[in-house]
Amino acid sequence: MKALFPYFITLTILLLALLSARASAVTDNGTQKQKATESRDVVEDEELRVVSLKNSSMAESSSGALNEHAVDNPEEIASMVDESIRNQTERRNLGFFTCGSGNPIDDCWRCDKRWYLRRKQLANCGIGFGRNAVGGRDGRYYVVTNPSDDDPVNPKPGTIRHAVIQDRPLWIVFKRDMVITLKQELIMNSFKTIDGRGANVHIAYGACITIQFITNVIIHGLHIHDCKSTGNAMVRSSPSHYGWRTMADGDGVSIFGSSHIWIDHNSLSNCADGLIDAIMGSTAITISNNYFTHHNEVMLLGHSDSYVRDKQMQVTIAYNHFGEGLIQRMPRCRHGYFHVVNNDYTHWEMYAIGGSANPTINSQGNRYLAPQNPFAKEVTKRVDTGSSIWKSWNWRSEGDLLLNGAFFTSSGAGAAASYARASSLGAKSSSLVGTLTSAAGVLSCRRGAMC
Repeated sequence: MKALFPYFITLTILLLALLSARASAVTDNGTQKQKATESRDVVEDEELRVVSLKNSSMAESSSGALNEHAVDNPEEIASMVDESIRNQTERRNLGFFTCGSGNPIDDCWRCDKRWYLRRKQLANCGIGFGRNAVGGRDGRYYVVTNPSDDDPVNPKPGTIRHAVIQDRPLWIVFKRDMVITLKQELIMNSFKTIDGRGANVHIAYGACITIQFITNVIIHGLHIHDCKSTGNAMVRSSPSHYGWRTMADGDGVSIFGSSHIWIDHNSLSNCADGLIDAIMGSTAITISNNYFTHHNEVMLLGHSDSYVRDKQMQVTIAYNHFGEGLIQRMPRCRHGYFHVVNNDYTHWEMYAIGGSANPTINSQGNRYLAPQNPFAKEVTKRVDTGSSIWKSWNWRSEGDLLLNGAFFTSSGAGAAASYARASSLGAKSSSLVGTLTSAAGVLSCRRGAMC
């Protein structure tokens, strides 16, 4: 037995050495992958980057000269890394990661200094009635390189019009800063994200955005302003269709008969009609983290008192800042169910929230700062309706902070079923509104830093 003892010692040493080499190989391989990833230009396409890394690993393994730290199954290591990223993402969604702002949308993705590598994570961060809008999450990236809009019927590749009309899902980003002046309405197709992060992008001084009879759209990070009424022209709406468009109103964003729409972190001002209008049976909409300024009729939700299809409409308005130079309609509602939650109302000249045709309005945790005008202190306005009628409408203020003499006129019996349909997320304390809305509007995002 003593004669065999040296052999056991030798065998043990060899096993320890082998395990050490394999552990070192995993570490070195992971480090090499990270450096390779960080050295690539991000905006082109994440799928191309993954393919490039796999091809690189295959080339090394077939080159004849074996690396001393080579592993038997590099694909197994790549799979482990992918699983780790997925687990981190899920934990972030569950609230284990936070930047501390308390804004659940921003805390879901803004903490990540490498947001530009994982742009599509944004699509998993929605809240409210539009939370299921995936936009172009399941498609490829499209890089807008050309700000022109010379021909609305035959748009050039590389323009935003060429991007939004495509029949497939696309995540649309911008190569550089640009001002896009549209000749005619930008008529979008379904399953698109317009993502302005990392560039200073203005859609201004011409026509603006139309979302008509489509679904699953995300608009994020755009300056939308000085939109004009256009029309009486041919405009393409898909690769296979173009048609005659009558005069458009000049809205910043017009949502018409569409669903699963999310408008987030945009700055909107000074358009010919509304900044955001949603009409004609549109529903499942979230309007969040936007900064509205210098406009009269800010937001219309509902086509007309007689258009009863808007009774299905559900809209969440959350974490927005309604700022300087605004007059009325923040929003003006008809028929449907509207959750107005944790917004900051610092300016209005006539009223903040109005409506007609028996909408249900659930105002929770907002901050309303009334103007100095003693005749404009009321937050609410029932439009062209006598009190004998509107007293039965379900409008409530719950946990709102009312400043400088602001007051909210509640009504209705408080039917639980009605408010359940006008509730889309948990409201936070109105004392936190300043923090929750501090980053409303377009964010300043650059690579390697949190937005």
